[in-house]
Amino acid sequence: MWMAVLFLALTTVLFSLLDVWYFIRAFLAVLRARLQPVVKDLLKEHSFSGLVLPHDLDFLLHMNNSRYLREADFARLSYFTRSGLFGAIHSMGAGMVMAACTIRYRRSLRLLEAFEIRTRLLCWDEKAFYVEQRFVAPRDGFVCAILLSRQHIIGNCPDKVVQTMCKRKVS
Repeated sequence: MWMAVLFLALTTVLFSLLDVWYFIRAFLAVLRARLQPVVKDLLKEHSFSGLVLPHDLDFLLHMNNSRYLREADFARLSYFTRSGLFGAIHSMGAGMVMAACTIRYRRSLRLLEAFEIRTRLLCWDEKAFYVEQRFVAPRDGFVCAILLSRQHIIGNCPDKVVQTMCKRKVS
């Protein structure tokens, strides 16, 4: 009996102090990405599906602005895992951090509405990868939101990461 109470107390503390669902979703996004075929072409678009759930809603009953960014985070995690960029970055002892992000909202996503996040690498320079992500409603193909982000590479440069992946000079 006391073990069950201890387990509940520990679970309550974890859910109170940490965003446990974020870590569970991130783990599942990486697991799902590893089970899917590897994307050999770095510039190829990658699709990640989602569904608007009750905890994603704001007071106006559409997906909260911060949830778009969170879902985009999972889609980027999946894209960088499937493409092998995360593996190459970590094998070089480097890291990646979001340096900038802008989003344009075009139409609200409602409760239980399915959506796809289409992620693609636009380009890179001496410091960062530039990524575009579009939230698309599958029922009519409308682009509900567009997110552009700059992913800085810490401890190395994107050119060397891509060269490591491709095992040749890439321009």
